[in-house]
Amino acid sequence: MNNTRRKFITSIGMLAASSAFPISTFAFNKTSKLKVALVGTGIRGTTFWGKRLVDEYGEILEFVGLSDINSSRLKYAMNYIGADCPLFTDFEEMIQKTEPDLVIVTTKDSTHHEYIIKGLEMGCDVLTEKPLTTDESKCQEIIDAEKKSDKKLIVGFNYRWSPYATKIKELISNKTIGDLVSVDFHWYLNTYHGASYFRRWHGEMESSGSLWVHKSTHHFDLLNWWINSEPKEVFAYGDLEFYGKNGPQRGPNCRSCDHKSTCEFYWDITKDESMKKLYADHEHEDGYIRDNCLFRNEIDIYDKMSAQVKYADNTVVNYSLTTYSPFEGWRVSFNGTKGRIEASEDIPYHSVSTVSEAEKHALEMAQNNKEEENFGSIVVHKLWEKHEVVNVPIEKGGHGGGDKRLHDKIFVNPETTDPYGRTAGIRDGAMSVLIGIGARRSIESGKPIKIGDLTDLEPKKIRS
Repeated sequence: MNNTRRKFITSIGMLAASSAFPISTFAFNKTSKLKVALVGTGIRGTTFWGKRLVDEYGEILEFVGLSDINSSRLKYAMNYIGADCPLFTDFEEMIQKTEPDLVIVTTKDSTHHEYIIKGLEMGCDVLTEKPLTTDESKCQEIIDAEKKSDKKLIVGFNYRWSPYATKIKELISNKTIGDLVSVDFHWYLNTYHGASYFRRWHGEMESSGSLWVHKSTHHFDLLNWWINSEPKEVFAYGDLEFYGKNGPQRGPNCRSCDHKSTCEFYWDITKDESMKKLYADHEHEDGYIRDNCLFRNEIDIYDKMSAQVKYADNTVVNYSLTTYSPFEGWRVSFNGTKGRIEASEDIPYHSVSTVSEAEKHALEMAQNNKEEENFGSIVVHKLWEKHEVVNVPIEKGGHGGGDKRLHDKIFVNPETTDPYGRTAGIRDGAMSVLIGIGARRSIESGKPIKIGDLTDLEPKKIRS
């Protein structure tokens, strides 16, 4: 693989070409490997932004430091990733001693802003996992820090890069159904994947900002990109009616629960080797219990969510997120002045699948399965005409092929022109998370929330 420093530098510059704060050429040494430091060694950090980078792009980058508040998990993460580098429980010490070119942030959502801002201030370019952050104040702090810095920030959105999502974008951009008028977007999390958020820190508002932020940032980014406009106002409903205090029984965690034999949500983490080695074996150090009870009283996020979003170009979106569906999947419909587009993934009534609901999320996240699985259908129905079906290859693993394409764009094919505008920067990260934050504020106040009132970013009619 002929990967040069010049290619890598160019790729980072292209990655946020559509951002209001464009990522220009990184001033890296063209003759040496990119020096990367990672903070946060949970599953996303160790796999997608860790082991996969070492395995696939080891010729052009190297990890010079790993940081986490859990020193026990740090040692495991270093071996799992395959990185031979120093370990740090102090983030600033890592930056000072290793002088990385790029800092990758994969910590708990509520702490993203701390590491993003400190990384920029200490002279590093920063790549953060989504969501960008969890509330409007932190979002503004990040925006201000990025403006003051001569370094750059990118947000790791990947769903845009899947062939299926890209085909939808192409059809809309080509005015196949005329001008877009409204969108219906519904996401379904099953009782395996959906329940997992309530076992973890994600179930507490202070840590995750709710699933409006942690999970829906994926979906809102897709909407912003598909519609090619920015959100102007949001009104939302939400409640906690299934998990948390609503459960019929509860215990300290699954392993020590008295209701193992009767609870349909019982999960034995000791039988899940990867989760046991990454989390349970190190919980003695920081107290992070990965198999927490999803009916614990501390849960305060919503498990039922619905929102209306109005865009600056007058498109209206109806969105919902279900967290205890019998199946995992999503469906979206676009209404235009000349017709309608319908698309969906993993709806069991639409196709025959041999994959169990328990395995679906793990297969979606897998980074090592690249072959095509089948074809996904997109229905295009123009006014006064018969509907047409557009078939798109669906790839196994890595968010439908999006993960691999995002990495390849950064590290392998940076010169390739992207007609679909899949590049994402800080403005994209902010606009996706601000819908979720606005939805939360709307539920709290019972009123619609104007996105422009949350930060100093004024929504644009056309994304730039």
